[in-house]
Amino acid sequence: MSGQVIELSPNFVPGGMVQEGDLLLQIDPADFTSVLSERQSALEQAEASLEIERGRQALARKELDLLVDTIEEANRSLVLREPQIKSILAQVDAARALVARAQLDVDRTKIRAPFDAQILRRSVNVGSQVAPGDDLAQLVGIDEYWVIATLPVRSLNWVQFSEADGQGSTATLHNPDTWLPGAKRDATVTRMIGALDQRTRLARVVMTVEDPLARNSDGPPLILDTLLEAHINGRPIEDVVRLDRDYVHERDTVWVMTDGTLEIRETDIVFRDADYAYIRDGLESGDEVVTTTLATVANGISLRKINEPAPQSESSNTEAAN
Repeated sequence: MSGQVIELSPNFVPGGMVQEGDLLLQIDPADFTSVLSERQSALEQAEASLEIERGRQALARKELDLLVDTIEEANRSLVLREPQIKSILAQVDAARALVARAQLDVDRTKIRAPFDAQILRRSVNVGSQVAPGDDLAQLVGIDEYWVIATLPVRSLNWVQFSEADGQGSTATLHNPDTWLPGAKRDATVTRMIGALDQRTRLARVVMTVEDPLARNSDGPPLILDTLLEAHINGRPIEDVVRLDRDYVHERDTVWVMTDGTLEIRETDIVFRDADYAYIRDGLESGDEVVTTTLATVANGISLRKINEPAPQSESSNTEAAN
């Protein structure tokens, strides 16, 4: 609505908390209440005209009863003043609509919070002139925040989305730069954004954090536009061997010690995270993986474990394998 701001709520300040329906500011309603009074008067006049016309219709009906069978059916509606009644009824309906519109304009002079929110910015003061479309303030809902995380496209197969799967993957948020050690917030993966990040070419998912300002729960409050570290718990991976990524070599091969010799095995890695590779084929539980750097890498070369004594030849010379 257009007008002058005459009142501001004490909570209508940056950082202030408001609940749905709370008054934020009041615009001078004088012009709008004047229009409402005029519309109400016009409605009352139309309703009075309707009552008068209904009285005339009642008299016409009594006169018509005395003239039974002398008036054609086509003329009965005219004698009973039905067209006049319809016309005035239309005037009453129009007047009521104008009153409702004027009342709505009066109500709109009170700007209220549309939802539970925190005030991020206020752009008006008492005395400011405002009009429809003006920027009055910026509010953010406090029931939940959306956190956008990026991850490789190949990792999407292991993530559950609550909107598609019924139950979303859980996630833990950390901010090692500003939060106290051990501080965290829990989140739930809800949906995937259907476009890659143009800069990183990574997939983007949306996580929901309930009570982001920690008003009713423990944990640090979230601050908008903050960079967070997210750990998403994916779907369980069954029948795999977890191996430190440092021990996976070129072309996803793993060095294995078999009967004292080196065996270079090709593996099928179904998933990688920051620290581990999860191998479905090519490595079994109990296999001895070579974890040291070798000067020579070839199938069949001799190996020995660290601190294991070297084998002695007949001439008592020591032959050290890699």
